[in-house]
Amino acid sequence: MSWSGKKGVDKAFAMLRTLPRVCLANIRRNPGTRTKPLRGRAQHGGDKHGAGNKGSGQRQNYMRLGYETGNNPFYLRFTYEPYYKGHHLRREYPPLSLLQLQKMIDTDRLDTSQPIDLSIICNTGLYQMNPSHKHFGIQLTDEGADLFKSKVNIEVQWASEPVIAAIERNGGVITTAYYDIHSLWAVINPEKFFKKGEAIPRRMLPPEDAVDYYTNPANRGYLADPEKISWERLVLAQKYGYQLPVLEEDPDYAMLTQRKDPRQIFLGLEPGWVVNLRDRCILKPQDEQLQEYYQS
Repeated sequence: MSWSGKKGVDKAFAMLRTLPRVCLANIRRNPGTRTKPLRGRAQHGGDKHGAGNKGSGQRQNYMRLGYETGNNPFYLRFTYEPYYKGHHLRREYPPLSLLQLQKMIDTDRLDTSQPIDLSIICNTGLYQMNPSHKHFGIQLTDEGADLFKSKVNIEVQWASEPVIAAIERNGGVITTAYYDIHSLWAVINPEKFFKKGEAIPRRMLPPEDAVDYYTNPANRGYLADPEKISWERLVLAQKYGYQLPVLEEDPDYAMLTQRKDPRQIFLGLEPGWVVNLRDRCILKPQDEQLQEYYQS
């Protein structure tokens, strides 16, 4: 190779080193090919790339799930249903069947030699309730009423007539009692409440729409007349055809007749007392006016 030819090859290699790599952006089209002219999004239209024309879709401002445009959404488009009125304020009573209650007793989760209330049932870990979800206590249902064979002194918040008959047929006693929302937080978890170091509050009386239920002796309300409750026990026994056991002759008469005061939350603990779990003692108020305030 001559000197001039070698010099030309060196120039060619030097040119290749400076030129960009071959790609679709710097190669020429084949001779005779035709391409469709692209028009931008201007006065005479153009592609919107699936975003539509104006609105939140074009701006990628997507609506939240369940939102409807316009001034008349779905839940206001139809006529008013009166049975929904105040549904967010109604009290709920999570159910507990007699069959579940019997299983708790058979598995030694509950002690029938002591009165059973909401606090004891929640401490079994088998019954869950949350006052923040408008739960106001136990609704004892009649499922397994024929299999229930235990004698108990139980306090619930709602019970039907077959449930009351199943309890009293076996020599037991049932009471329906109301707990306000502040008392429920203390009842469902006593240990957590006692660790706060607060005084035991008074239980509030039932609201106006629940007074009739808890003062009715047929419902075994805790505000009903005891003499009328005894009469309703006899009436219910005659209605369902069973022999009503005599409480006065029962060896567990003292346990079966234990009741809470309408202002009392825990059995054996008065309102105003402070339970000290660390020192294992109970602090009682010495001021007479303070004692009357909690007990009134």
